[in-house]
Amino acid sequence: MAPIQRNLELVVTRVAGLYDDFVRTFGNVLFAVSLFVVWGILTLIGVIVDQGKEPAVYFATYAAPIARAILRLNLDNVYHSPWYVGIIGLILLSLAVCTFKRVIPARLPRLHPVQIDKIPLHATFEANGDVRAVRDSVATFLSARGWQMRERVFGGVEWTFADRHNWARRGVLVAHLGFVILAAGTTLYWARGFSGETAVLTGQAVEIPQTHAVLRLDGFGYKIQPIMTKSGMVYQPIDYVSHVTVTGNDGVARHETVRVNHPIDVDGTLYYQASYGFGMRFRVEHRGRQATEISDRTLLEGDSFEIPGSQRSVSYERFVPTVDRQSGMPSADPRVNNPGVVLGVVQSGSSLGDALVPLRTWIDVGDGWRVTPQRYVLYSGFQYRFDPGVPLVGIGAFVLLTGLIVSFYFLPARLYVRVDEAGSGRCRVGIAATTVKGYDVFENVFERLVVALKKRPGTADDAAAGGADWGLAT
Repeated sequence: MAPIQRNLELVVTRVAGLYDDFVRTFGNVLFAVSLFVVWGILTLIGVIVDQGKEPAVYFATYAAPIARAILRLNLDNVYHSPWYVGIIGLILLSLAVCTFKRVIPARLPRLHPVQIDKIPLHATFEANGDVRAVRDSVATFLSARGWQMRERVFGGVEWTFADRHNWARRGVLVAHLGFVILAAGTTLYWARGFSGETAVLTGQAVEIPQTHAVLRLDGFGYKIQPIMTKSGMVYQPIDYVSHVTVTGNDGVARHETVRVNHPIDVDGTLYYQASYGFGMRFRVEHRGRQATEISDRTLLEGDSFEIPGSQRSVSYERFVPTVDRQSGMPSADPRVNNPGVVLGVVQSGSSLGDALVPLRTWIDVGDGWRVTPQRYVLYSGFQYRFDPGVPLVGIGAFVLLTGLIVSFYFLPARLYVRVDEAGSGRCRVGIAATTVKGYDVFENVFERLVVALKKRPGTADDAAAGGADWGLAT
């Protein structure tokens, strides 16, 4: 049995050591701050790097090593990545350890006797009367000024404990609870929420893959206001308006209007006006004969098409609303007046250059192929988002703010009072004070409290001598 007992003790010792290391690590403030820094960096990456795109988009936007790193580390879907969820889990674990091992013991200390003279804020004075009368007088004095009084006996010695704003000790706990609610809201979005974007041509209908809602763009309009400034003419966008017909889960088609910062709600999913652009129809001909399959397509900026029977492709780079008639160059005016397009030609992966082609003129791309921009179609870019965690995030933010206000603007304090016989009908009163924010912030209040207590606590003379003034000061 002795070896078994020794092995058991060894296991218990090792487990206790691991537990102590765990508490020491996750209860460390610098460790918690480091976790928040990592969380902030991952969140920032999610803002900078477009989420949920095709791999080709990242290789077109970033250098190949960076694009590969984004894809391999799952940074193209960072909010659903194991890194992001894991760091939130570690933060919650650290908060739990800090709360139960550091915050609660510090903020909600148990009632216990102390060595009065060992606490920085302390005072000792003598008063006439027996122990019970003096103790009652002190308790009456403090209770009349809003202190919560409690009495305990330790080792045959009676102590009086007085607390002011004791409820405010829980401010940090409330703040921690607020962060937990915030984390729950973000986790709920991770588990059930989604977001995306889509471009809809005028007259076209698209189905949202996550909800199967149908969105048809009936018409799109925008307003541009020219403003003359010292540096020249500036064209200020005033309004983007999409007139849409949406069909949700109920199968009922409804006409809606989407404006910037005024989304519409379809079955709990919000649709935002994000952008707009110009789709383009091209007439593609080979030695006078039209290539119907290509000509029937409507291309968006960035789209391209292959030239049949060759390794050449033509890309629709961007739409130019106004081509200056004198210089033949793009104008800064975003209003449509003498429009054109910028086309790029690529041969076997190598760019052959770009060209500005006014509408209804043509460009020869070689081997008898001719491309003519024929007509443009406005399209509207929508972003959609379903986030079931929004109510929790709002509640969590409110709870967190409430906890911070309580923690910063209220000062919980505790008084330790001991009354002992001093002989000849006198008593010795020892009083000490502690707060959750150090001693300096309470020093002046404590000094006025001691002065008031020395002036016959609990009598009418005391109020005239300044006790009432101290009560206002706290």
